[in-house]
Amino acid sequence: MTKSFERLRYYLPTIVVAVAVLALWEVLVTVLNIQQFILPKPTQIAGRFFEEVNLFVTGQGSILFQAAGATFYEALGGFILGCGSGILVALVTARWTVLSEAMMPFAIAANSVPIIAFAPIMNNWFGLTNPVSKMTIVAIIVFFPTMINTVRGLTLIDPRQLELMRSYAASDLKILRALRIPNAVPYIFSALRVASPLSMIGAVVAEFFGGPRATLGVFITQEASGFNFDRAWAAIVIASLIGIAFYAIIVFAERRLAPWGTREAG
Repeated sequence: MTKSFERLRYYLPTIVVAVAVLALWEVLVTVLNIQQFILPKPTQIAGRFFEEVNLFVTGQGSILFQAAGATFYEALGGFILGCGSGILVALVTARWTVLSEAMMPFAIAANSVPIIAFAPIMNNWFGLTNPVSKMTIVAIIVFFPTMINTVRGLTLIDPRQLELMRSYAASDLKILRALRIPNAVPYIFSALRVASPLSMIGAVVAEFFGGPRATLGVFITQEASGFNFDRAWAAIVIASLIGIAFYAIIVFAERRLAPWGTREAG
């Protein structure tokens, strides 16, 4: 009971701020007489959202939820590709310092290029409606933070622990398995927590430059251009919920697989 109360106290300020912002939004739209096609009320957005939920639950077919599934597929594919390659590259570069220093400028340069520069190129390479083009963009976005954090975790080792391992004549592979990788796991999960919402952002933004109708980015663009802002905002709500759920899954996995990292963070 005490633990539940403490958890409620922890989340209460967030809940209060969210409710206050939504209430202020509702009141200002009414008082200032803002047209619904410019800025719909939260209640109108919620109504549209639950209409789509009802269509999805009853099996009548919801374009919005179909679009959400397609965008999440792109985000998840890019997340796996980018984070996986980032971890693999970090394992190699952490072993050879010269290689790490040589690759770092290229990683920084790739991370500095905005999404809008990559999107047209990837669309031409893989095809406008091919989800691989969006996955590649997401992979580029999440690669850099994953690689940097993993390298830090693999290299920031307590010198006393490293000296002890070497005093027992442990091989580099043994040191990697028994010392470096366990030390890097919390750093990796920290990168994954950052990458999970970034993957959704990257997928949606990449879709603004073209793609199938049944994707969130294209859906939002088309509905906004038709002044159907309640449907556009409903799509934004779904994208936010997916990003939050994705983040929560990573946090849950971290607590299960790397509890020592969460204790240290707390």
